[in-house]
Amino acid sequence: MARIEIVHSTDYRYRNPVGLSRHRLMLRPRDSHDLRINHASLSVDPKPSAIRWAHDVFNNSVCYLSFDPDLRTQRLSIVSTLDLTHYPIGADLPPCSVDPAAELFPFSYEAQEIPDLARLAERQEPDPKRVVDAWARRFVSGRGEVQTLKLLADMTRAVREELAYGARHEEGTQTAAETLERGTGTCRDFAVVMMEAVRTLGFAARFVTGYLYEEDTRGELRGGASTHAWCSVYLPGAGWVEYDPTNGLLAGQSLVRIAETRTASQALPLSGGYFGGADDTLGMDVCVAVRSAPLAPARPASAQERAAV
Repeated sequence: MARIEIVHSTDYRYRNPVGLSRHRLMLRPRDSHDLRINHASLSVDPKPSAIRWAHDVFNNSVCYLSFDPDLRTQRLSIVSTLDLTHYPIGADLPPCSVDPAAELFPFSYEAQEIPDLARLAERQEPDPKRVVDAWARRFVSGRGEVQTLKLLADMTRAVREELAYGARHEEGTQTAAETLERGTGTCRDFAVVMMEAVRTLGFAARFVTGYLYEEDTRGELRGGASTHAWCSVYLPGAGWVEYDPTNGLLAGQSLVRIAETRTASQALPLSGGYFGGADDTLGMDVCVAVRSAPLAPARPASAQERAAV
């Protein structure tokens, strides 16, 4: 269990006063059994004319900002602040959490789950040279009995060990085949590699966007200075289990999930536009600060509460 404080600041700067179109934000997680929201706030300058919250097709929490049509500004600032308590499963996912029928690969999903998992188990990208196929098959070919959890752990760690990590601030994500051929990528590229590889083997997978935290100060984890990306794989009995191939992390350890989608392009933390000239934009500055905070001391139970137990 960890108490996490996150401040995510985004500043857009413009050469001339511009109007602002509707902006879409994916910055707030869903409150769940493994992630509790203690406090959340959103600060926007200039002030929007309307703020609307909704759930997208994946049930992620999405915020829409609308601005007055007559508004003109040379700056847009959006600051999201989160105070969370995280209860990850941890790296040692108990083998008993997986249904006995799925402990060994290959296995089949239950008939009643297949319609809901089908699109998430489909390959989403072309692989004309079968680069991803070859990379994925090496984890199961000629190995005899293959344990499902070990297969996924080996694949997660192989991405970290075999591919070079490099930050890239341009929008967009490489295809899994491109990343494997180039031998380098970002966290979102590595998440796509893992997703497409496990889908090759028949697993259902989702893209996950969120944040990364460290409970010590060694600074060994990669991708912690901005938003982070990883994936989750559906395992019968265990449900959606998170894997971070950028760092070789298993079962949600050190990962604060914000949103889950079918593809990387559906998980943009912030999107929107402006009305003005093509050369009016001066740039965007993003700052993400994530730190572990002390856990609040447990409150002693009152006499009335003790009597009710």
